[in-house]
Amino acid sequence: MEVVIISGLSGAGKSEVLNIMEDMGYFAMDNLPPELLTKFMELSSASPIEKVACVVDIRSREFFNEYDSSIKRLKNMGIDVKILFVTASDKTIVNRYKERRRPHPLDKSITEGIKKEKKLLEFLEKASDYKIDTSSMKLSNLRYEIKRLFQGEGVDFLVSVVSFGFKNGILLDGDLIFDVRFIENPFYIEDLKNISGENKEVIDFVMGFEETREFIDKTVDMLRFLIPNYKKEGKNILVVGFGCTGGFHRSVAISNEVAKRLEEIGYKTNTTHRDKP
Repeated sequence: MEVVIISGLSGAGKSEVLNIMEDMGYFAMDNLPPELLTKFMELSSASPIEKVACVVDIRSREFFNEYDSSIKRLKNMGIDVKILFVTASDKTIVNRYKERRRPHPLDKSITEGIKKEKKLLEFLEKASDYKIDTSSMKLSNLRYEIKRLFQGEGVDFLVSVVSFGFKNGILLDGDLIFDVRFIENPFYIEDLKNISGENKEVIDFVMGFEETREFIDKTVDMLRFLIPNYKKEGKNILVVGFGCTGGFHRSVAISNEVAKRLEEIGYKTNTTHRDKP
């Protein structure tokens, strides 16, 4: 079992980190007293739970004194335990408390509370496996950093390639939309009219134009540039739509070819033909 203990300064963003990890498939718990960690892991040993993320911090009050011994017990049980320490600048934390209009758990004065908390958590910061400073991070950047630490940079990103017909309405959830109606329409070729863009005859017709091949080359090249930048902003899925008139011929053939090229590069793709019967 993998266990990630999220700790750090109040107001630094531990709850946001926990939400991100829950979205990543971790069983998530907030404000768990350290003493209950081993008891929970004992119960979980008979369950299908494989990954746990929990926030343990000074809100546990007197129970927090059991933190160090609880971590040692977990490791003695053979559990893979990692400590993620979340911090932020004093100015950032003060501003966040003021925005939320909540008192610091250790003192009526926010600045004094921060000083006390830093002293209490000094040992934990030194013992942590990972440390994140959220002072200047947007949520998307935080999400990217958490995924980089616990999943790897190239994991869990999907390019969803969708063909559609403009006559049935534009693709509403598309991040990038391309109009391929500049290519000659096979619909007006009697032998091709009733067969889709997944058939060799239509594929050969659509790909037979130099502008089609050049368009695909340039589109894939652009996606190779864009995808890493979207990932940095925290996106998990990029929806790329290709639209023709009816969503039956050109957009289908081009979507399949683009998805194939992206797979060859190493990206995970999913292809959907919205308007093909």
